[in-house]
Parts: sequence; C-alpha cells; structure tokens
Amino acid sequence: MPRRDRLDALAIGLVVGLCALWGVQQVSVKVATADGLPPLLQCALRSAGAAVLCALWIGRRGGLRAALGDARAARAGLLTALLFGTEFMAMYVGVQRTSASRAVLFLYISPFVTALGAHFLLPEERLRPAQALGLAIAFAGLVAAFGEGVAGGRGALAGDALCALAGALWAATILVIKASPSLRRATPAGLLLYQLAGSVPLLLAGAALRGEFAAPLHPGALAWASLFYQTAIVAFASYLAWFWLLLEYPAGRLSAFTFLVPLFGVLAGGLLLGETLSFGLLAGLLAICAGLRLINRPAPAAA
Repeated sequence: MPRRDRLDALAIGLVVGLCALWGVQQVSVKVATADGLPPLLQCALRSAGAAVLCALWIGRRGGLRAALGDARAARAGLLTALLFGTEFMAMYVGVQRTSASRAVLFLYISPFVTALGAHFLLPEERLRPAQALGLAIAFAGLVAAFGEGVAGGRGALAGDALCALAGALWAATILVIKASPSLRRATPAGLLLYQLAGSVPLLLAGAALRGEFAAPLHPGALAWASLFYQTAIVAFASYLAWFWLLLEYPAGRLSAFTFLVPLFGVLAGGLLLGETLSFGLLAGLLAICAGLRLINRPAPAAA
C-alpha cells in the first residue's frame, strides 16, 4: 500500500509540474515529426536515450541489482515494459492521425480507468462518494474545455481509438505497479528502467513495420531539440519523479491530476504553435480544480 494516505503540498506541486511537462510533450512530438523524425523511431530513440540516463543514475546510487528487485519483479517489470511500449506506440501514431484536441481528450481517459481500477483492485484506494463526485466534476470540466474543438473537428476515428488505447494502457501500467508486491520492492528508477529498456525492441519493430527506415532520414535541429526534451526532461527526469510519487502516494488521487495535462497541452499549443485558445478552457480549469479538491479531501475522522 502507499506509504502516505493523502497528497501533501510537495506531491501536489510536483504532480502539477509534471502535468505541465507532459502537456508540452504533445507539441514536441508533432514538431519533431514535422522536422523529419518519424514517430515510432522518435519514440524508440527517446526510450533508449532515457534508459541510458536511468542506468547511469542507478549505477551512481547503489547498482542495478538493488534497483531492479528479484526475479519476480523482473517478470512483472517485463509486463509493464510491454504495456508501456504499446502505449507509446499507440500514442505516437495516433497523434499524427487526429487533431490535437481530440488526441489529448481521448488519451486522458487514463485517470478514469486508474481510479476505477484502483477502486476494485486495491482495497486501500476505494473511492468515497465525494471522490467519485469530484472525478465526475473534473471530467465535466475536461469536456467543457475541449467541447468546441471536438464538436467541430473532423472524424479521425483511427487516431481517436489509438489515443484512447494509449490512455487505457497507461492506466493498466499504473495498476500493475500498484498491485504487484514484487514491483513494490523495486526502486522508482528500477521501475522506469524496466519500461524504458524493455520498450525499445517493440518500438523499433513497430518503426520497421511502418517503413520508417525505408526513406532517408534528415531530421533538423528542431527535431533533435524536441527529442532531447522528450528524452532527458520527460522520459527520464519526469517519469522518475512520477514513479516515486506512485510508490509514496495513492494512485487514484495522483492520476486525477492528469486532467491538467490536456489543459497545459492546449496552452502550449496556443503559445508555441499559435493555436486558438477557447474561453471554455478557463471554465474547464475551474471545474477541474473543484473536482480535484473533492478527490483529495481527507476522509472524515472516525467517531
């Protein structure tokens, strides 16, 4: 079970910062693809580079054996690697096949799957009625923020489905980590290394099947800068912080904050790509904050 039963100021500040980084990531993926770096090859390079950084980090803090746990942890770690790799394969391809607003909306079904899964699979993380109401309010805020864009967008059902699949796989990865006693004995860096290193062969195979190696590659400086951001900042530093949070705090409450990621993504799109910002964004943000307050309200004291 998590070491702490509620989110404190450190956890809230950290998870909001992570949401901002992940929101900008959606922009960086599109930028790198447009500048000559195909999506699955881009994702494979990201995972490989971040795995090297993670291994170096582990080497300086006690070695691989202590970080990765025992043989049972390795088997569970390979399962998370399969989920992680498939998630990002679906996301990187899906983002190219639908609008940004639709992609981010379908991707972030993850908090619902996580919270509902935790309710049924993790007895210590069952939703109270107020938390369930908060989740519903936060979802309503998300729909309000993106309602205009979704209603007016063209149907890109394949991209929508791939992004929804990525969101469900993200939630499944979280639930496997929380439910596996053996993975609880691994360190946050060990959990991350399992997923990064284990996903590389899957992503390279996907890139080959899509023909991404067939044409000459000429990525520009912007593509490499975007890849550095995805690799060092997002896939290494931010995910290391995320897995630490998952081991320390309740998964359902943490995942509820990922409602903020698409909002940060829209802001990043407006500031960096010149996309139009909707007035619905502010109303959605207020609703999401209200929902998160309910989700993170402590349980009433026993009489």
